[in-house]
Amino acid sequence: MSFDAPVIAPTRGLDPAWLDYNGHLNMAYYNVLFDKAVDHAFALIGSGPDYLKSRNMSFFTAEAHVCYLRELKPDAQVNTSVQLLDHDAKRLHFYQEIRHVEGWVSATSETLLLHVDMSGPRAAEMPQDIFAKVSEMAEAHASLPRPERAGRSVQIVRKDSRGSA
Repeated sequence: MSFDAPVIAPTRGLDPAWLDYNGHLNMAYYNVLFDKAVDHAFALIGSGPDYLKSRNMSFFTAEAHVCYLRELKPDAQVNTSVQLLDHDAKRLHFYQEIRHVEGWVSATSETLLLHVDMSGPRAAEMPQDIFAKVSEMAEAHASLPRPERAGRSVQIVRKDSRGSA
């Protein structure tokens, strides 16, 4: 199987129920868009809803960091990308961007996901066939530059009385 680098979920609009009283996409629904894009990537590696039903395994988000860069208005059409930055037998490290169809970035997300055996539930190694597909995706994504926004953490930078950092 050949993977796009990055994986791009199908273009979509915004559900009117996702809009807040400010007239733009509510912050919670950016995560819905990111999650739907990961679902698209999981379908490509064979770990979608049928994976849970047939093998009793899934992926859980352990950590997520979202940056809201530019608001999305009600009529927006967006594409959401998924780039696999790193992985091992139990973990996936994704970087994602929501882009307006005009090309500008609205939000980014960086997530760490755990592969989970639902009988525990507990973190568990991926079966070899799934791990092989993840590794194939990683190989396709290795040619991509590391996103500038990846690896950021939240912090307050204090300034002295002169306004210097």
